[in-house]
Amino acid sequence: MLIGVVSDSHGHIEFTLNAVRVLQEFAIQTVIHCGDIGSPDIPPLFSDWPTHYVLGNVDRNEDDLCTAIEESGGTLHGRFGSLRIGVTSIAFLHGDDYGLFQQTVQSKRWDLICCGHTHEAEQRQVGKTKVLNPGAIYRANPHSVAVVELPQLDITQLLT
Repeated sequence: MLIGVVSDSHGHIEFTLNAVRVLQEFAIQTVIHCGDIGSPDIPPLFSDWPTHYVLGNVDRNEDDLCTAIEESGGTLHGRFGSLRIGVTSIAFLHGDDYGLFQQTVQSKRWDLICCGHTHEAEQRQVGKTKVLNPGAIYRANPHSVAVVELPQLDITQLLT
């Protein structure tokens, strides 16, 4: 199973459309958006997939985002989300709350932790946990997203 992981769209429609086009090249079954959605115009762009969102530090328009996410068939998890897909446990958060991020990584509870905020693509192993930052859709050089194959946790970083 393939999932798409994105972050930091910051309401930028053109760059988000580029990211969506890249994800459409794969048999993605769900998408995780790690926050800084930025605008209610973004969730409809991900309506091809069940998409799970968390809020980031620029997502101050929570009511409008919540409505747009619901209308697009997505799910808003607040500031912290968790999913179990098959045998894989996944946590996702924006990453601006460094204490919460560190607590999540050190908990040894998750197979995969997805975050954003830094606008820099990164993946690393911490014990049994794979930590993934897909990079950013906006305000990054280069712009990037990630595709994760479950349950193996094989990660492909993709430029948009």
